[in-house]
Amino acid sequence: MGFNSLLAYKKGFALAMDIFEVSKTFPKEEIYSLTDQIRRSLRSVW
Repeated sequence: MGFNSLLAYKKGFALAMDIFEVSKTFPKEEIYSLTDQIRRSLRSVW
């Protein structure tokens, strides 16, 4: 049984993907500031 089967991992991964998809809708002028910061934060938590 690996970490991939843990409920906390599955929920965390799903949340990270949802946030990533929402960040795609941000205005283009935010692409290098807010969007980049959110995506880097997601990677460090995930």
